[in-house]
Amino acid sequence: MTEHTLPAGVADALERGLAAMQLDAALAPPLLTYLTLLDRWNRTYNLTAIRDPLEMVTRHLLDSLAMQPFLETGNLADLGTGPGLPGIPLAIARPQLQVTLVESNGKKARFMREAVRQLGLGNARVAESRAEALAEPAAYDHLTARAMDTLAGIIRVGGHLLRPGGRLLAMKGVYPHDEIAQLPAGWSVEQVLPLSVPGLTGERHLVVVTGP
Repeated sequence: MTEHTLPAGVADALERGLAAMQLDAALAPPLLTYLTLLDRWNRTYNLTAIRDPLEMVTRHLLDSLAMQPFLETGNLADLGTGPGLPGIPLAIARPQLQVTLVESNGKKARFMREAVRQLGLGNARVAESRAEALAEPAAYDHLTARAMDTLAGIIRVGGHLLRPGGRLLAMKGVYPHDEIAQLPAGWSVEQVLPLSVPGLTGERHLVVVTGP
């Protein structure tokens, strides 16, 4: 079988993006290993609608890594993670962070198990489950969901996983005024932070929500 390789320019784009975000260049090799595997599996299993590996660098890898300054230690449940976004890039960038990749789709869960194995990510595990069915109440310091639902929707299906005093870190586009206004009772916004993602047009915000 011919070894699967990424198109020319992908590695350079990733290295430029990491430099622009002031991240360690040593992250590039494991991120490229993950991207190579994602690109190969995506051709057969349609794990993500983005087909171009160069676009994946910006919209998957760098976008996921934009939230790493706000996550250093503790444990994180990444809800509806799909093929492992943002959870796998975060696990690569933050080895002290314990990441649970929550995904009910079987083919995506199988892909992630293979990615975790190939990358040797001892700080990541796959939970093949719907978020609302994951029986790990109050087990997590952090929740995240990159493209899963509204803030209220994320809390409805995954709020039980968050320990008292924990935080939901939700990736959003424009400032989500309406979603913030519809937060359930007892939940409040700690801060909304604009994010800068190299090469990404449009607004990006990280909404930090604390629970009751």
